Amino acid sequence: MEKVKKVFISEADQYLFSQGTHYDIYKKLGAHVSCEDGEEGVYFGVWAPNARQVNVIGSFNGWDEEAAPMKKLGPVGIWGLFLPGVEPGAMYKFLITAQDGRKLYKADPFANHAEYRPGTASIVTDLEGFQWEDDAWMEARDKKDVYKLPMAIYECHVGSFMKHPDGKEGFYNYREFADRLVEYLKDMKYTHVELMGILEHPFDGSWGYQVTGYYAPTARYGMPKDFMYLMNELHKIGVGVILDWVPAHFARDAHGLAEFDGNCIFEHPDPRLGEHPDWGTKIFNYGKSEVKGFLIANVLYWLREFHVDGIRVDAVASMLYLDYGKQDGQWVPNKFGGHENLEAIEFFKHLNSVVRGTYPGFITVAEESTAWPDVTGPIGGDSLGFTFKWNMGWMHDFCEYMKLDPIFRKGNHHAMTFAMSYNESEKYILPLSHDEVVHLKCSMVNKMPGFEKDKYANLRTAYAYMFGHSGKKLLFMGQDFGQEREWSEERELDWFLLGEKKNAGLKAFVKELLTLYRKYPALYEIDHSWEGFQWMNANDGENSVYSFVRKSSTGKNSLLFVLNMTPVKREGYRVPVSATPRRKKFKLLLNSDEERFGGWGNEIESLITAQKEPCQGQDYSIVLDLPPYASAVFVF
Repeated sequence: MEKVKKVFISEADQYLFSQGTHYDIYKKLGAHVSCEDGEEGVYFGVWAPNARQVNVIGSFNGWDEEAAPMKKLGPVGIWGLFLPGVEPGAMYKFLITAQDGRKLYKADPFANHAEYRPGTASIVTDLEGFQWEDDAWMEARDKKDVYKLPMAIYECHVGSFMKHPDGKEGFYNYREFADRLVEYLKDMKYTHVELMGILEHPFDGSWGYQVTGYYAPTARYGMPKDFMYLMNELHKIGVGVILDWVPAHFARDAHGLAEFDGNCIFEHPDPRLGEHPDWGTKIFNYGKSEVKGFLIANVLYWLREFHVDGIRVDAVASMLYLDYGKQDGQWVPNKFGGHENLEAIEFFKHLNSVVRGTYPGFITVAEESTAWPDVTGPIGGDSLGFTFKWNMGWMHDFCEYMKLDPIFRKGNHHAMTFAMSYNESEKYILPLSHDEVVHLKCSMVNKMPGFEKDKYANLRTAYAYMFGHSGKKLLFMGQDFGQEREWSEERELDWFLLGEKKNAGLKAFVKELLTLYRKYPALYEIDHSWEGFQWMNANDGENSVYSFVRKSSTGKNSLLFVLNMTPVKREGYRVPVSATPRRKKFKLLLNSDEERFGGWGNEIESLITAQKEPCQGQDYSIVLDLPPYASAVFVF
């Protein structure tokens, strides 16, 4: 057994923390198993610069408010104390006496585990000793060029993926969940999973977007080592894990970060800069070194201790704009009189330079809903430095178009082509996320027009368009088999629907898309350049048909997509193609109207030879009978 080392906070630790550059600070602040003078116990450290006094109270001292006074270690405001005999599993809080005499009972900002809600205590935890089995994955990760690899992300909320018939409040433990999720992802061929609501949060209905414990996997689903097990099992089947991460704001709950030592040390003290009036949350003070260090070290913590492969950063726009969601008088301009948050901009550049600069295979994804320039790009320049950006414009145009009655689609034809006009401006992910299937927005299948069979046919063709379009992919759980109700965190997905032919057919179709996506480099290798995409016909609004080609870097195995967005069968439909005399055989890979997918069973010729018949600027063209609401994919 490895000898327990002494934990202490040095002057160097305090200095680096004050500069915002102590990227291992989570190993010093918080509660850590330690040994002093041959006696084992726990070393407690907390940052509370304005406190008159700090005491450790917990299950080990009967919550006695006077039993364990901490010592202020220096001018930075860090307090420390070693308590012999304390063991992992002990509950504790910091009792902070503010300068005005108030007593504040605070959870540990660096706690690695927390009491199951509604309890709010922190729990001493030892993260050492887990037997990782993902060495090959971790070694390969930083050598990969993520831009040239397939990325099909399954967005998942652990607590509502499935409900345990006998579990606590219906929750599966991380280990039990791992077994079920691994089986599903392995079958469906997703490359990544994005996990919602892992950071500890008090209110289920916030979906994990109002955090109180940035360093603790939520206790709803078990212990930190249970979460390690989940990570380990996903890596063993070659699935990367992206974590929802929320630096935009935090919960106001009394035991959390808000007014932590009686003063605003994590949030900005001016409410016009430190509060979100619409969300009822606190905004981090991005200009404060200790706060920047807290957040950057947090990403490194999840990366190093739990082997997380990436973060999706929520609500980036709310951080970049000082007036986001605010009325006149509720915000303060920057020093140049503008509404850009200069401190948040610097924070993102700092974050990405440290994390991506050290771990080049680690992915950072910005959920940024405006046209802010250079969100993705090289580290060290004008760019914010993210790996990818969610393409919210594509998502909006896509959903609005697909909701239309087909008679109106021809008047909105270019809503579906517009995203390619700016595709080169950023490195994009195409998201159909949880946000699109809640709050009366309908599930994906119920956004579609027509009768039931029409809805499913529409959705199959919509997904074919998504997988053919440039950009990496993200799909929220349940939408790949036609979840008909809107998502709710309170119930599991409607898995019983897979007993229906239409739902099983949609699931089979999405699985086929994922299989083709991973098999053909043309679909992912050149995602952010016109070199990988070519319209064959972007202008056939009269028939509401789109046709385009995806190309690989070698020029081999290009794929042609032809999509009919109406319930009218297009017999003898002519499609322009970029064929050559030597390359004019088009082999059918996918027909969304097959009965096995829940379609009507209209057939498309399995091998079509291009004719030297000019069409839409191309010298060659093919002719096919295009079923209603159908998508066809050919390789040539």
